[in-house]
Amino acid sequence: MGVKRNVTVQLDGEVITKAKVLAAKRGTSISGLVAAEITRLTEQNERYERAREAALARLAAPAEYSSDDMDGESTERRWPRDEIYAQRTDRSLRP
Repeated sequence: MGVKRNVTVQLDGEVITKAKVLAAKRGTSISGLVAAEITRLTEQNERYERAREAALARLAAPAEYSSDDMDGESTERRWPRDEIYAQRTDRSLRP
């Protein structure tokens, strides 16, 4: 962290009163409450941005594994539509 600086915030009188009570219960000041919440929000945003960038990088990267084998033939099983429907609706394919 760097050098601490002051910030002016305007709040409704009722909010200030409630914040004073909350701060007293937590053994801190309104300034401490505000600083802790802003720190939490900025850290949360940084984690989100890192996760977003990592996810976008994974989407942009070529697939690590292919469904094709070395001979160029597909090793992927093709599921008939009726089988998929039966599984999802918990129905048997038997007449």
